[in-house]
Amino acid sequence: MSLLTVHDLTVARGGLRAVEGVGFFLNPGQALILKGPNGIGKTTLLRTVAGLQRPVTGQVSIADDAVAYAAHSDGLKPSLTARENLGFWARVFGGGGIDAALAAMDLMALADRPAGALSAGQKRRLGLARLIVSGRPLWVLDEPTVSLDAASVARFAQVVGTHLTAGGAALMATHIDLGLPDAQMLDLTPFRARPGPVARPSGFNEAFA
Repeated sequence: MSLLTVHDLTVARGGLRAVEGVGFFLNPGQALILKGPNGIGKTTLLRTVAGLQRPVTGQVSIADDAVAYAAHSDGLKPSLTARENLGFWARVFGGGGIDAALAAMDLMALADRPAGALSAGQKRRLGLARLIVSGRPLWVLDEPTVSLDAASVARFAQVVGTHLTAGGAALMATHIDLGLPDAQMLDLTPFRARPGPVARPSGFNEAFA
């Protein structure tokens, strides 16, 4: 059974269509990497799949409480320690495994350090550790390796691989080869939308999309 099915999807950014007619599905154990030039709409599509904005047309079929989304913001509370941040997100998601998440992203030595005192790369690793404590089967990732050095990229790739082996799935936009041998690629270039504005739904407020 598919964890995610996207059918004939059109998404918009700033009142203009970005990509249209996109379709794909993800089964347990699968990863799909979105490709295409900057500005084509990868982030917009990911936000739509994650439920953060409405599609213009088409359908996203996904189970309730199935998605963990990681974008450019690490979602950290700077006054809380690394462990406390993961504890907070574990309670939000209803997940767990805080020590396992810290170890997986090489953060055990920093577990009691406030997030605000971490370097950019350490914050990124902590933000990605949120995925592990979420317990969610579908990870939606927008450039997850930003601010990571080569060793941390390799570590994160291993985390993603473990997630897939356990029956999870991952949809991501990344310019880095994560070395996932069975990952599929979807180039969004052929789905670039025709120029023109779209009619916004009644009551639509893009600030909260």
